[in-house]
Amino acid sequence: MTDTSVATKAPSAAPRLATGADPVGPADDDGIAEIAVNRVAIEAVDPEIDGGRFPAKTVVGQPFVVEADVFGDGHDKVACAILWRRKGVHNWEEEPLRYLVNDRWRGHFTPTDNAPHEYTIIAWRDEWATWRSDTAKKHNAGVPIALELEEGAQLVAASVGCGRGTAADQAALAELADEMGDASDAERFARLMTDDTAGLMQRAGHRANLSFSKVLPLTVDRRAAAFAAWYEVMPRSMSGDVTRHGTFDDVIDRLPYVQGLGFDVLYFTPIHPIGKTNRKGRNNALKAEPGDPGSPYAIGSEEGGHDALHPELGTFADFKRLVDAAAERGLEIALDYAVQCSPDHPWIQEHADWFDWRPDGSIKFAENPPKKYEDIVNVRFYDGDQPIPDLWHAQKDIFLFWISHGVKIFRVDNPHTKAFTFWEWLIAAVQKDHPDVIFLAEAFTRPKVMHRLAKIGFTQSYSYFTWRNTKAELQEYMTELTTTVKKDTMRVNFFVNTPDINPVYLQTSGRPGFQVRLALAATLAGVYGVYNGFELCEGTPVPGKEEYLNSEKYELKAWDWDRPGHIRHDIWLMNHLRKTHPALQEFTNLTFYTMWNDNILYYGKRTADRSSFLLFAINLDPHNGQGGHFEVPLWEFGLPDDASIQVTDLVAEYDFTWTGKIQHVYIDPHQRPYFIWRLHDPTRA
Repeated sequence: MTDTSVATKAPSAAPRLATGADPVGPADDDGIAEIAVNRVAIEAVDPEIDGGRFPAKTVVGQPFVVEADVFGDGHDKVACAILWRRKGVHNWEEEPLRYLVNDRWRGHFTPTDNAPHEYTIIAWRDEWATWRSDTAKKHNAGVPIALELEEGAQLVAASVGCGRGTAADQAALAELADEMGDASDAERFARLMTDDTAGLMQRAGHRANLSFSKVLPLTVDRRAAAFAAWYEVMPRSMSGDVTRHGTFDDVIDRLPYVQGLGFDVLYFTPIHPIGKTNRKGRNNALKAEPGDPGSPYAIGSEEGGHDALHPELGTFADFKRLVDAAAERGLEIALDYAVQCSPDHPWIQEHADWFDWRPDGSIKFAENPPKKYEDIVNVRFYDGDQPIPDLWHAQKDIFLFWISHGVKIFRVDNPHTKAFTFWEWLIAAVQKDHPDVIFLAEAFTRPKVMHRLAKIGFTQSYSYFTWRNTKAELQEYMTELTTTVKKDTMRVNFFVNTPDINPVYLQTSGRPGFQVRLALAATLAGVYGVYNGFELCEGTPVPGKEEYLNSEKYELKAWDWDRPGHIRHDIWLMNHLRKTHPALQEFTNLTFYTMWNDNILYYGKRTADRSSFLLFAINLDPHNGQGGHFEVPLWEFGLPDDASIQVTDLVAEYDFTWTGKIQHVYIDPHQRPYFIWRLHDPTRA
């Protein structure tokens, strides 16, 4: 990696390198200089999101891979590199691109700062590589090369003082140029054709026709943005007693349980005061009975709004004690941010212009027919064509308020029903001073809308995973997420269930179905989530709906955490494997392999060096045993089809050997519906 000093004309302009090679020629009136500057073609840069309108995403410490088509006119060799830097830093750092095939090049760099970055591709005619190749061909063919050797000496001399490389490199070039003056042809050939000279010219030689692509933005998040396991609870149900509202101290008592399962993030549904006007009753009844706590999403009462705590949960001192206790156990607290307000929210009296009003003077409730949401009202982000700046800033201040109380992760409720422009502004404004803040978009909506939210800044995204159940559906969806532009913009958080979604598959599959969906979410995605009760295989539905009967959204619950049939060990195992096997800490390193049974999803994940290589076979049929022959990917290790390879069963914890590419497995879902194997690379010590 080299450090290249530059000055930039404009954020979207190509960098001008301080190498003595100014890409901008003399001013003229016929456009020659402007068009001639980029002689080497740089095309199809990937990733480039909407022409550079939006940033790609990566995380600290993860190689960020860039590809481009790079080629020039004629037969001269070309070379190219990635320039990258933290945004606002003057100097660029440089990494080379390597040739792939058909004028396609690839390279990578690894950012170390959680901050906005930018990158671009540079390319040039590699005069030295061209000279060296042509001269070697002539020499090997017995053609006289005296003139070629003189040309080589001139290329070295022309690079002296060009400003590239270190001071030591420039001194070495000057010394070499001096040596060439009195050297014989044989001495010139011996000295100029060495690999050391080639390396010196690569580092410090003149770059002819230096050409540039546009500067592209890159968001570099912290690791938790791409790798974490979430556990969701409603704090008010943590007392273990349906007659007593839970408190933050009750949640503190549950921290060892959450930590013991191996989770990284403890996520709360809203913890604010709940309105009384049109409060919902049990099972989403439109009228509450005395004592019904209401939906936590009906935010705001005379006790305060989004910057207040529900008084029965505790005080801010109690909340701080909870955040600190969670941190001591390696857990981060995530909060649910729902923009809507109860009709009792203080904002309605203080800022009536932030809301929509009907012709009869009544406030306009949230609507989603046939569902009724008269316990909440939505704010409006625009007054006609104009934004309402006071509201935008008030929303930002709420996030900053909770950040000041130690919260750096927010799950945003229904962001697709609010203005895209608002979210783009707000996320950038918050992350300007707090780049470690993570925003999760809870948007189960149209694909292009979900992708837009990801592009405008949301760190993570809900997904369609909840409704992808068959082998064909899962393979198609995972291929879309890991191989298209979405891999660089849309980080999915695979929630297996939520308080709002009780999937049909879980309603009908019994305990094996919960194990299946857990294994899929935990091994396919870098980030996944579980809503409490999932570990108890809770799936009792409202008849005919994807909703929970006696939903915790509308009443206090007391969970029996030791209920027979739970899958706590499965959850612990998945989180343990995720933390101990690097292959599970990446997302796009997914390959589907051949399994001759459409009920068994069979795939692999591995690190680039194959030191962590895992295979997964999951029976998607929760009711019946399924078996099938499958291919062991021996070719990934350069092994023939009849080779042997050492394997560890990571679930049953024993070692064995597979001999031959074709093997067979039978999976009884009532014993364990998944197999996870580690392949041991025979080429590694």
